[in-house]
Amino acid sequence: MNVKPLNLWLAYPDDLLDEGVADACRALLSEEELARAARFKFDRNRRESIATRALARTALSHEHPLPPEAWRYVLNAHGKPSIDPELASGSGLSFNMSNALGMVVCLVASGGEVGVDVEPLSRAEQILRVAPEVFSAAERAQLELLHGAEKLDRAVSLWTLKESYIKARGMGLAIPLDKFAFVFGGAEQVRLEVDESLNDREDRWQFCLLDHAGHRIAVMAERRAGYELKVWEAHPIPEPALRVSALTAEWFPRQSS
Repeated sequence: MNVKPLNLWLAYPDDLLDEGVADACRALLSEEELARAARFKFDRNRRESIATRALARTALSHEHPLPPEAWRYVLNAHGKPSIDPELASGSGLSFNMSNALGMVVCLVASGGEVGVDVEPLSRAEQILRVAPEVFSAAERAQLELLHGAEKLDRAVSLWTLKESYIKARGMGLAIPLDKFAFVFGGAEQVRLEVDESLNDREDRWQFCLLDHAGHRIAVMAERRAGYELKVWEAHPIPEPALRVSALTAEWFPRQSS
């Protein structure tokens, strides 16, 4: 099988507490991105916004010889950004971003749609409280069979997987959250089940979960080819990123032998 690169980039908004780092990140952003960040009331949210977009530009320039500040995006009807087709023509690059106060991530692929989500593990209790609104009946039924730490862990996994799926589809919350499910168990270990109304196929997607620095990250990618996931840490963003070799991805669904 033809193996294609899939690069996951991680960065930390609190690195921007250093004004030199913050200035270097701001210098990469467009006027629209700077204005968007400025609209946030709290400094922590401004840092998160700036870090997310500076990381995406840095990650894309790692894949294609274009300066980080030169990237331009277009938005689909649901607000998902993609590379302006006038740039990097023929590169086949796609990307997706996600952010939390403690970590921001960007996933870049060569060929195929991708989605990514990051959440602090500490949010598990909050996620459980909204389970009836965000999880499908099948997901809730499995969740109710679990207890303690295992139940909290499952809640974070479900949340991040569901977010990564709707982001990969490029439709966000236009996709009803109860119309698809991530079911745990069996030979595949974790599988995606999609209602026919969503006009999608389960076998279109492959996904994995990673934990790093107190956060869970879900990666979703079209199953067009085998993927070699590489994880990079920009700490801080303006400096050359380092490969996080200790993180390895276990992809789902597994193929039964």
